Amino acid sequence: MGAKRQNLAARLGVWSAHHRRTAILGWLLFVVLATVIGGATGTVTATDDEMGTGDSARATKILDDAGIDEPANELVMVGAKAPDAWRDAAADLSRALERTGRVTGLKEPLPSKDGKEALLRFEMKGESDEAADQVQPVLDAVDKAKDAGAERGITVHQFGDASSEKHLNDLLTDDLKKAEFTAVPLALGILLVAFGAVVAALLPVALAVTACVAAFGLLSLASHSLHLFETTFSVMFLMGLAVGVDYCLFYLRRERDERAAGHDAETALRIAAATSGRAVLVSGLTVMVAMAGMFLSGLLLFKGFAIATILVVCVAMLGSVTVLPALLAWLGDRIDAGRIPFLNRRSKKGVHASGSVAGSLLKPVLAKPAFFAVAATALLLALAAPALGMKTEQLGLEKQFGSDAPLSVSFREITAEFPGGPAPALVVAEADDIRSPAARDALRELTRRAGEGAELTVHERQDVAEIAVPLPGGGTGADAKKALAELRADVRDVRAGTGTALTAYVGGDLAESEDFTDQLGEGIVPVFVFIAAVTFLIMLFSFRSVVIAVTSIALNLLSVGAAYGVMTAVFQHGWGASLIGSEKVGAIENWMPLFVLVVLFGLSMDYHVFVVSRIREARDRGLGNADAIREGITRTAGAVTGAAVIMVAVFAVFGTLSMQDMQQMGVGLGVAVLLDATVVRMVLLPSLMTLLGERNWHTPRYLRWLPRVSHEPPAPTAPHPAPTRQPV
Repeated sequence: MGAKRQNLAARLGVWSAHHRRTAILGWLLFVVLATVIGGATGTVTATDDEMGTGDSARATKILDDAGIDEPANELVMVGAKAPDAWRDAAADLSRALERTGRVTGLKEPLPSKDGKEALLRFEMKGESDEAADQVQPVLDAVDKAKDAGAERGITVHQFGDASSEKHLNDLLTDDLKKAEFTAVPLALGILLVAFGAVVAALLPVALAVTACVAAFGLLSLASHSLHLFETTFSVMFLMGLAVGVDYCLFYLRRERDERAAGHDAETALRIAAATSGRAVLVSGLTVMVAMAGMFLSGLLLFKGFAIATILVVCVAMLGSVTVLPALLAWLGDRIDAGRIPFLNRRSKKGVHASGSVAGSLLKPVLAKPAFFAVAATALLLALAAPALGMKTEQLGLEKQFGSDAPLSVSFREITAEFPGGPAPALVVAEADDIRSPAARDALRELTRRAGEGAELTVHERQDVAEIAVPLPGGGTGADAKKALAELRADVRDVRAGTGTALTAYVGGDLAESEDFTDQLGEGIVPVFVFIAAVTFLIMLFSFRSVVIAVTSIALNLLSVGAAYGVMTAVFQHGWGASLIGSEKVGAIENWMPLFVLVVLFGLSMDYHVFVVSRIREARDRGLGNADAIREGITRTAGAVTGAAVIMVAVFAVFGTLSMQDMQQMGVGLGVAVLLDATVVRMVLLPSLMTLLGERNWHTPRYLRWLPRVSHEPPAPTAPHPAPTRQPV
C-alpha cells in the first residue's frame, strides 16, 4: 500500500486487527480503571455563586465568604370560603409543623386582604443545602392537613425553597432515569432492524455504553478542577450514546458493504479503517473543537458541558478506531450471529440495496438541482422564520413543570394573594464596619428606596446586611423585571454616594436569571465565531476546498435556524405543543439556543464529513462530479438513515419528559437531526454540489501548500495468511 494511503485511522485499524487481544483487553482495562478512579475521587458539584454571573453572583459570594447560610424558607397558605374560617385549620397545621421537629421561626398566620386566606411562614432547620432531604415530614404534615380540610372547604397550598427543590430533584432524577433506560433499548432495537443480526446490533451499543462509562469516570476526576452542574452527566450520556453509535455504525456498515462486495475480511476491514475510520477521526475532532467553543461563554454550566462532551466524544472516537476493528477481526463472520429472519440482507446482490430508495429520490434532485436547492432552502428558511421573534428567559416553576402541576398551582395561588413572597429580590451589602454611621445611613436609604415590605437584616459580626425586597406578582413577570431594574439603579446610586463605606449588589432568583441571560447574550457571539472558524479550518485541511468548507458552515446554520424556528413555534407560540404533551410557555429556556447551536454544529458534522468523504472518495477514483455525488449519497444512505433514526429516537425520549427545558432540547435537537439527514443531506447538499460542479474540488493557488489527503480506499492486496485467532 502506498504511503499516502496509510492515514492514521488505517494504521490504527490494521494494528488493532493484528493485535486484537491487546486492543480489546486494553480497552476493557481502560474502562475499568477510569470507572474505579472516578468513583474513588467522587464528583464535585458547583456552588450557587460559581454557577452564577454578574451582580447576583457577587451578592451570593459575599454571603458565602461571610459564612452566612440563607435558610430554606417555606410558605403554606390556608384558605377558606369565608373570612377567618381558616383559623382552626391554621392552628392545627402550625402544631403539626412544630411536631415534625424540622421547622424553626414559625410566625403567626398572616391574613390576606380579604381575610379568606392566611400565610404560614417558617424556615427549615439545618443547612440550606440539606433542606430538600429533610423536608419530607413537613410535606406529609401539609398533605394530612390538606386531606382533613377538604371536607370542610379548607384549601392548603405549600411552596418554598426546600419543597420546590425536592420536587425538582425527584422529577429530574425520574425523568433522566427514564431517558437513559429508554434510549439504550431504543437504539438497540433500531440497530436490530438495520443489521438484522443480534451481534452486529449489540456491538455499537456496547461500545457506546462502555465509552460513556469510561467518560463518566474521567469527568468525575475532572470535576475537582472544574466543578459541575447536576445534569452534566446526563448531557454526557446523551452525546456519548449518539456519537458512539454513529461512529460504530459508519465503520461497521462500510466493513459489511466491502465484505458483501467480495473482498476478504482483512481487505474489507482495511478499507473501512482507511475511509470510514478517517471520517470518524475528522468528525470527532470537529465535534470536540466545536464543543470547546462553550468555554468562551463565560458560564460554568457551559464549561462543564464542554469538558463532558469533549471527553465522551474523544473516548468514543478512540474506541471506534481501535477496539472496534479488533472486535471485527476477532468476530469475523460471527458478526452476523443471531440473524433475524426477513431482516438480514447481507449478500453480494443486496450490498447497495439500502441505497436503492436514496437513488430513486436522488434522480430528480440531480436532474433539476436549481429547483430543489431553492425549494429546500426555502423550506428551511420558512421553518426558521419564527426564530426571528424568539424570546429567552430562565423559565419559572410554573412554566418549567406545567401550569397543572401541583407545585405550579401552589405557587400561582400563593403569589396571587401574597405577591412577591416566594421569590423576593435580595440586596446584599458589606462594609468594613457595618455599624459605622455612613454604613447605617446607606442601609436606611436602601431600605427606604426598596419600598413597602422590605425587611432589613444586619449581621454585625460579619459586617454584612441583607434586605429582602418583594417583587410584583410572582416575581418573574414584566412588572417584576421592571421593579428589579429600578432597584438595581437605586443600589448603584446609593453605593456610588457612599464611596468605599458600603458595597452592595442585588441577588435573588430573578436577578440570577437576568444576569445569566445577559451573559448568554454576550457569550453566544464569540462561541459562534469560534465554532465557525474552526469548522472552516478543519474542513479546509481535510478536503483542500474553500467551497466545501463554506458550504459545510452554511448547511449547518440552516439546520440550526430550522431547529430554533421549530422550538419557538412549538414552545413560545404553542403551535402543536399539545401534540407532545406540552403547552405554550411564551419563551425559550435561556441556555437552550447556545446549547443547541453547539451540539448541532457538532452532530451535523458526523453526517457531513461521512457523506462528503464518500463523495470525494468516488471523485478520487475518477468519477465525474454528478456521478461521484450520486455514488456518495447512495452508498452512505443506509448508515446516515440508521444513525439519524437512532438520534431522533433518543432525542424524542427527552421530548416526552416532564420538564419544559428537557422537552425543548429533545424537540429542537430531534427536528434538526431529522431535517439534517433528509432535507439537507438528501436534497440540499447534492443539489448545491451539483450546481457548484468542479468548484467543489478546486484548491486555490494560495492553499496548494496544504498536504494532499487521499480519500480513495486502498487497493486490494494479495491475500496472505490471516493471523492466528487468539481467544479473548
